[in-house]
Amino acid sequence: MRTAVLCGAATGVLCLSWILFLYLTNNNPYGLKRTLSDFFPPIAAIVSQILLRRYYANGPGLGRSIGVGLTTTLIGASLAAVGIYIFARVADPDLIRQHLTEAKQMLAAAKDMYLKQTNGRQQYEATLRNLAQTPQAFAQDEFVKKMLWGVVLSIPGGVFLRK
Repeated sequence: MRTAVLCGAATGVLCLSWILFLYLTNNNPYGLKRTLSDFFPPIAAIVSQILLRRYYANGPGLGRSIGVGLTTTLIGASLAAVGIYIFARVADPDLIRQHLTEAKQMLAAAKDMYLKQTNGRQQYEATLRNLAQTPQAFAQDEFVKKMLWGVVLSIPGGVFLRK
């Protein structure tokens, strides 16, 4: 548990640091560059599983190995979501409006690609409608993406790193 808390907390702080770095370098902290931090939780889950192997002579076993990876992911994703929520509440609301303007422009540029697909108009409208517009929506998006990547990689990592 200590390994999962340590790695998960470090990951959450790293994700928040990435958002603050984007903000301080005048990049869109809600934009596509933010998604680069989606890879931090799965890497932390694998690192925690590797660190867990040090504690056991014959390997930690499947349950412990997967458990530490999932716990690390859960803690990291939770802290990242809380961090972006607090950032979005504290930061200038114009940042969210600028992000929405940029995202809508990018979607408008890709509209032709959407319309070429079957049900393209519905997909385009759903994507436009599902853009995060509130701090809660950004936090939810952050949590879901980080959990998805973390779970996808920590289960096979746990299987391979169990012994």
